[in-house]
Amino acid sequence: MDSYPLPIIDLSPSASGTAVEAIRRACEEIGFFLIKGHGVPDALIERTYASAKAFFDLPLDEKIKIARTAEISRGYDQLGGQVLSNTLGVSAPHDLQEAFSFGPPAIGDTPYYREGFASVHFAPNRWPRRPADFQANAEAYYRAMVALSGRLMGLFALALRLPEDFFDDKIDRQISSMRFINYPDQGAAPVPGQLRAGAHSDYGSLTILKIEDAPGGLQVRDRQGRWVDVGYVPGTFVVNIGDLMMQWTNDKWISTVHRVVNPPQVGFTRLAHSKCPISGKPEIGCDRALGSRRISMVFFHQPNHDAEIACIDACRSADVPPKYAPTTSGAHWRAKNAASRARAPA
Repeated sequence: MDSYPLPIIDLSPSASGTAVEAIRRACEEIGFFLIKGHGVPDALIERTYASAKAFFDLPLDEKIKIARTAEISRGYDQLGGQVLSNTLGVSAPHDLQEAFSFGPPAIGDTPYYREGFASVHFAPNRWPRRPADFQANAEAYYRAMVALSGRLMGLFALALRLPEDFFDDKIDRQISSMRFINYPDQGAAPVPGQLRAGAHSDYGSLTILKIEDAPGGLQVRDRQGRWVDVGYVPGTFVVNIGDLMMQWTNDKWISTVHRVVNPPQVGFTRLAHSKCPISGKPEIGCDRALGSRRISMVFFHQPNHDAEIACIDACRSADVPPKYAPTTSGAHWRAKNAASRARAPA
């Protein structure tokens, strides 16, 4: 595995003078970086993580009561509910993850929020009964991510030598979503080609990811095609740009393909009276790799569903014409989401 230390960019006010140039370099070179000095309280992160973990620890028959549908990113996804590599046209087995997704906590009362595809992008959230503090923590964390992503979009604009408020009117009615992901302790070795999350790029403008220190983690593919481990650094978030930012910048910035790999398939231990991570049912002697569970909390920043995504003037020239046809934030998301829900091969 190649080593490529991702930059750690300080967003605290005292470091703001260096953040813009550091972001520009990171987005041009690999599309991923870590941030510290982000201002999100540790206590909020910790209690949100704790309630997410408690939710995933519930019995499957309770979680399935708020199961999501294929078209609406709200509610619970069972283990194997996605095939992310499908979004790149690569067929693979189901991903070894379960997840809970939700969108904006507050919805406006204008036609923008009610008509056309608004029913997809502003569908009501589906909340579990337990744990009791799950919804409050999730909504508070979502609001913190909206504020942080707004700061980052301003820095992105400056890094592209645009006015700091360039993106403001494109994200003021955003359709961003949160996804809590549980990668459970794995049963006996996955089938060939099966990962915790298959290789994919993110759909929107940027992603803010909170990871933990556990085996079987995030890898990104750099411009030379090498897979690079993204290590855990306490007190930081992982940030990467998505497809829409790459299209806005005409490939000047890269939406890097990434994946979540399996833990080392060694040291399997036979547990009596355990729950199988695949079926969720009690099974005597279910094999699993101990200590490999990990939970990630992911904020997918997505501009307003009607925001036009077309090449920024500063990123085009007579010699470098636009590479992508204009689209909208919502149309791109819907196509990618539908692809990720396609059935895996038998």
